[in-house]
Amino acid sequence: MDCDYMTFYREKDFHNRCCGGKLWCIKDICGIICAVLTWLLIIYAEFVVMAVILIPTINTLYSSLNMAIFQSLAFLAFASHLRTMFTDPHFLKTDILFLFYIAGISLHSLFLCVQQFTMCVRQEWRECSTFNPPATVVLLLFLAFEALLFAIFTAVMLGTQLQAIWYDETGIEQLKKEEARWVRNSRWKSIQAVFGRFSIAWFSPFTSPPNAKTKLDSYLYSV
Repeated sequence: MDCDYMTFYREKDFHNRCCGGKLWCIKDICGIICAVLTWLLIIYAEFVVMAVILIPTINTLYSSLNMAIFQSLAFLAFASHLRTMFTDPHFLKTDILFLFYIAGISLHSLFLCVQQFTMCVRQEWRECSTFNPPATVVLLLFLAFEALLFAIFTAVMLGTQLQAIWYDETGIEQLKKEEARWVRNSRWKSIQAVFGRFSIAWFSPFTSPPNAKTKLDSYLYSV
């Protein structure tokens, strides 16, 4: 029996949408809380890195370079997270980019924390921060803990996602050790299906593979 799936697929569905149906968003309180907490943690890292570590030495090449790197990673991580939240179906690429940039910003923050601690100890906490020594220690320790935790978590998640794409098989399917019931793509084709042809656009959360919008439609013409 033939069905007009394209008409059904293109109908406006306001159930999981916001902003007058323009954006896709699941109104789940747990997801919203997690998203807000993620943004707050990024803002906290932004505050400590800028106010405690970089701004006191803003006129140096070291601070200017690290500020540019940190702000770029923070912006791309935030953009990837928003793109993932408000896209239906969400692109796996933006999920991976979010993990990649959060891992990057976490490692960078951890590096800056170690550098700042070393400098403060060397200077005996004189003129190493605009805050008093106890406040500086607390802020840096919490940032170091946050950065280490998220660096490990996102690195593991990123590796798991990339492995699933590379082998065209999820971790659960690998554990089951069942015979594949689908035609496996080559490893490079699996990568291209998610990211598209290799280019600098791989690292941009604002682009998607050329076939990302048409691939789903191709399955909706027949049963």
